[in-house]
Amino acid sequence: MTELLSQPFLVSLLFGAVTAGIPLLLAGLGEQISEKAGVLNIGIEGMMLLGAYCGFVAAYYSGSFTLGFVAGGLGGMAAAALMALLCVRLGLNQIVIGIALTLGAEGLTALLHHFQFSRTYPRLDQAPVLAFPLLLDIPVIGPALFAHNPVVYLAVAFVAVLAWVFRNTHVGLNLEAAGTHPAALDAAGTSVVVTRSGAVLATGFLSGVAGAYLANVGAGLFVPFMTHGAGFIGIVLAMLARGRPVWVLLGALFFGLSLAMTTALQVAGIDIPTDIVQMLPFAVVMLVLVIFARHAVLPPALGQPYQRGER
Repeated sequence: MTELLSQPFLVSLLFGAVTAGIPLLLAGLGEQISEKAGVLNIGIEGMMLLGAYCGFVAAYYSGSFTLGFVAGGLGGMAAAALMALLCVRLGLNQIVIGIALTLGAEGLTALLHHFQFSRTYPRLDQAPVLAFPLLLDIPVIGPALFAHNPVVYLAVAFVAVLAWVFRNTHVGLNLEAAGTHPAALDAAGTSVVVTRSGAVLATGFLSGVAGAYLANVGAGLFVPFMTHGAGFIGIVLAMLARGRPVWVLLGALFFGLSLAMTTALQVAGIDIPTDIVQMLPFAVVMLVLVIFARHAVLPPALGQPYQRGER
């Protein structure tokens, strides 16, 4: 018990929770945008993997982490463009296409990695850190929360921006209408296809950045299948958040704590089988779903294709 309350353990746990939670936060916010517009984007796991690969390759060859994040976002957006074409414009089944997109991204990134890096497994240098000197001196909280890559602070700030967009802008109203009453949005003269396609592309970009963060900051290298279900946890967060970005943030931190438990226990010198600790996040997901899933509020038109002129 003393080890669990020690400062190194708490700092390691909180720092790891933030590092592990940011990809979940970005993916969850992206999924929330899609679901608001009525698109169930099961493919964000694949978008994260493409973002991780593209982001790592760009950062490795250019030496720029900023370029790596941009490339990761564009990689995720490329996969999202395919989903927008097949699901939004052609009206194909969103679940089937999302699963196919994830499986395809897993195979493609594993194949590309095999030909490029399977013998070398190169690593990136440490990612740049933005530290706040005065806040950094706060015991436990300071070193755990105020010395991270700038993407962490941008992601948290985006929570407030997205909440404002949902509540106070025409974009937010259009997204809401596309997921609840797409026929009314169509009758008002706004294209449901354009609205939903834009939402899917935004989801792809955020998921790609989440993957790039996972590879470039969290791990420092790309490994095939490295998302380990993070995209599906992001879907769970979005479904349980009831359209509130702040709840996605809190959920990402909660799941981040469970993901960070392995490293924190090692720092504390507590000997627990790794397999048991690694299954903790998924056990937490199942527990949360059992407790809260029945209270989830989803848009009425979620997952339903829309053709112009339908009533």
